[in-house]
Amino acid sequence: MTRRAGPHRGLDLHYGADDDADERPSKTQLKQKSHDLQTLGEQVAALSDERLAAIEMPEALRDAIEQYRRTRSHEGRRRQMQYVGKLMRGADEEVLREAVAAASLGSARETLKLHEAERWRAELIADDAAVERWVQAHPDTDVQRLRSLVRAARRDAAASVEQRQPKNFRELFQFIKPFVEADA
Repeated sequence: MTRRAGPHRGLDLHYGADDDADERPSKTQLKQKSHDLQTLGEQVAALSDERLAAIEMPEALRDAIEQYRRTRSHEGRRRQMQYVGKLMRGADEEVLREAVAAASLGSARETLKLHEAERWRAELIADDAAVERWVQAHPDTDVQRLRSLVRAARRDAAASVEQRQPKNFRELFQFIKPFVEADA
């Protein structure tokens, strides 16, 4: 037996003013906003203590985040994060987003600096001309120490796998890193 559609289906009935329905967010939009705030709350809770202390936020939200950090059970953390999301409705969301973005951007910059130092190390080991380019880019370099570290790292690279000592690679990297960080 097939079911018939109710008499109200298919009719476009509007009860009340059309403007009220357009202004209010839908239930789906409200839930999505709530989930977004919880996600932002998790990101804020993951910040370091120094960064968290520097953020301007309501004291109740700060306390709830600290409680979330102390909670160890899965269900307790889930419920506490829901509470954090609720409190975040009253907080300045833009300030919190900027703090999270600054933290992630800061770590991305650090990663780029490390990659740049690794690139320089590989070039210095591979090519004698790279030493000259390094000295031109960084005139205050101790050239004698640099050449010594490069020679040692090249010897390690030429050695067999069993005889390699990554110490010279690390020393060259540690020598290069401050110069790269100063450039950025």
